[in-house]
Amino acid sequence: MKLKIAIQKSGRLSEESLRLLKDCGINVNNGISKLKTDADNFPIEIFFLRDDDIPQYIEDGVADIGIVGENVLLEKNKKVKIIEKLGFGKCRLSIALPKEVKYNSIKALNGKRIATSYSTILSKYLKEQKVKAEIHEISGSVEIAPGIGLADAICDLVSSGSTLFSNGLKEVEVVLKSEAILISNQKLRKEKIEILNKLLFRIKALRSAKNNKYILLNAPNKKLDTICKILPGMKSPTILPLAEKGWSSVHSVVEENQFWDIIEKLKTNGAQGILVVPIEKMIV
Repeated sequence: MKLKIAIQKSGRLSEESLRLLKDCGINVNNGISKLKTDADNFPIEIFFLRDDDIPQYIEDGVADIGIVGENVLLEKNKKVKIIEKLGFGKCRLSIALPKEVKYNSIKALNGKRIATSYSTILSKYLKEQKVKAEIHEISGSVEIAPGIGLADAICDLVSSGSTLFSNGLKEVEVVLKSEAILISNQKLRKEKIEILNKLLFRIKALRSAKNNKYILLNAPNKKLDTICKILPGMKSPTILPLAEKGWSSVHSVVEENQFWDIIEKLKTNGAQGILVVPIEKMIV
């Protein structure tokens, strides 16, 4: 029994999807031009597909699970289950206008022509905002539409914004924030759910590690109580006596989004020799 996973054959999620499997300890033999391959150390079969096709393959049960952009799933609107957000491939679907056009609010889009590859998402958004605009559905090179007179605005994926800038456009509204997600067929067999749970265990260990740092520091004993309150760790910090009298070594785990604030507090309370080490995997 093997779990069948669909990932993007090429494009912005392809490399990171393969890296995720590799970091989970799964060896994937993906030769050039292969459309299907097996892992040699985990019961999983990998399909390399167009990202737009992945939700349909999952809904039909051709593949059991898949990695796809949230934007693609919402646009295709297929009946699948979202299992996990994966934290990579982050982007946003935004509306953009030519730089010289004045823009005060979304109401300025009433009566405008908007070119996009995401007509379903955009149509729903405009309806929610009570804006009536004409949607032109096109594929590829959406950003040139205003320049050639096809549309007044565009709705397209944005990462850094450099493509918009180079085409004389400015971002005015964020329609959707997206990232890579793991999806599954709604009716997986029990045996496949067991394999999926093993994969999820590994993915969550990686994500926990990515969001945390291991920290080591030297602290005066008279400040240990205060420092322990700053550094609660997973349960509580590990404290080891140093050879120098009156000092201890403190080990803990710090969340990435709290890291710099905590470091400042530690320094204020006499911590020295602070070392920060990345965590490869973390089992909680």
